[in-house]
Amino acid sequence: MKLGENILKLRKQKGLSQEQLGEIVDVTRQTISNWELGITYPNPEQLKLLSKALNISIDELLDNDIKNRLEEKISNTEKLAGIIIKILKVIGIGFVILLVIDITALILFSILRPNVGIRNSESIEMECSIQNKDYIISVGTDGYFNCSNCSSELQNDLKNNYIDFSDLSKTLENINNYFKNNNGICE
Repeated sequence: MKLGENILKLRKQKGLSQEQLGEIVDVTRQTISNWELGITYPNPEQLKLLSKALNISIDELLDNDIKNRLEEKISNTEKLAGIIIKILKVIGIGFVILLVIDITALILFSILRPNVGIRNSESIEMECSIQNKDYIISVGTDGYFNCSNCSSELQNDLKNNYIDFSDLSKTLENINNYFKNNNGICE
């Protein structure tokens, strides 16, 4: 609706003639007529007086749909807030689920895992050398084997042919013989 149509409609609702409204706003009847016909428009001061006389906001008088815009913005803001809250709830629930899984896994792992690092077996350690190259060889009845400074070929040879994890004295004898046969020595 246009400004002139609003002035006309509101003036009639108030039961005012053009002349009566003109007196309130301090303009002539002809000016009111021109405003209602859309020929001329009130200045800002006259708009203030019109809004008071017709008991309506300037935005409503000018047909600025500010109320609906505000309601729409508030509605959109509420919708966005609702979406954000839902996303945060999903993230929170996911976090709680992961936390429960982690705690459950930690409990199960600590209860069910074998005692890694704790060797309940016998072991031997020997220092051997061939051609001025030193090796420290460790073997345990639990299947533990380590040969520092050994090449992978030497490690495989020792492990596959000379080590008996169930009989460490036999393993000690076999490794001594291996190094002795290759012009080396073990202590």
